[in-house]
Amino acid sequence: MSMRSVMLLSLLLGGAFLLSLLVPMWPILGLLSQDRELGIGVLTQLRLPRALLALAYGAMLGASGAAIQALFANPLASPDLTGTTSGAALGAVLTAYIFGFSAPLALSLGAVAGALGALVLLLLLAGARAETGTLLLAGLAISALAGALTTLALALAPSPFAFYDAYEWLMGSLVDRSLGQAAFAGIPALVSIALLLRLTRALDSLTLGEEVAQSFGHDIGRLRRWVVCLSALGVGACVAICGAIGFIGLVAPIFARRLTGGHPGRAVLPASLLGASLLLLADSAVRAAPLGRTLPIGVLTALLGAPFFLWLVAHMRWRLR
Repeated sequence: MSMRSVMLLSLLLGGAFLLSLLVPMWPILGLLSQDRELGIGVLTQLRLPRALLALAYGAMLGASGAAIQALFANPLASPDLTGTTSGAALGAVLTAYIFGFSAPLALSLGAVAGALGALVLLLLLAGARAETGTLLLAGLAISALAGALTTLALALAPSPFAFYDAYEWLMGSLVDRSLGQAAFAGIPALVSIALLLRLTRALDSLTLGEEVAQSFGHDIGRLRRWVVCLSALGVGACVAICGAIGFIGLVAPIFARRLTGGHPGRAVLPASLLGASLLLLADSAVRAAPLGRTLPIGVLTALLGAPFFLWLVAHMRWRLR
């Protein structure tokens, strides 16, 4: 990827971050003119954590999506379609509502364990180089199972209000999060992205086949374990704080590969920048909902991402013909 593309993506990310931080602008300007301390407090305590979470979560979804697509050699592989986010949500729900551990660390550990279990199950069911149909069937089966078990866990929870408490979180939400929560999700996500970036050459070599990649000195088994564990760690930590948000991890890597000449490994960095920008823009868009209404950000990303996914499947079918 050229330096110009990196700069353009960085500018897009910076603009999206400022938009998420400042929009809507008039209430902030009014607060700053009347009570400067209150206005700064709203920016730093309400909007800044929200923008930072959108940045970290979107970047993690983009980077893990690119790595998973490279690992499976399939453009339809992504954290949500492989069951990673559903598994993370199941792990967090079991930890909070069944085992009764609601501390952020416990939720994160539960979500990471759920995401890791989903990815390992996918590898066992579909294999590392699964065909598109096999991958989709296995991923959908895991997602459906994780979703059903999540609903069952909420139904069996000691609290009769578990469904209502978990609804907004399950749909994906960045509202009313603190700087501490942003750090709790963002630090594992950024560490995971940094380590995934070190695997770009090995992931690129997989396009030539596992035997060729091994001849270059890459340990394929170790590479799989790193990708699976890092994806589970970063996505799980974000899901524990913000809930499940879909399709960012599918869309961002597909556009990123166009900037890298089709190299899936090199797409990890641009995919992370695009993923962060997309989620920041989506977070700005949900604020356009009528006053008094809350539109979960996961609903918006699904409404925009599902038609793109259907178009992608149809496009791949036409190419095969």
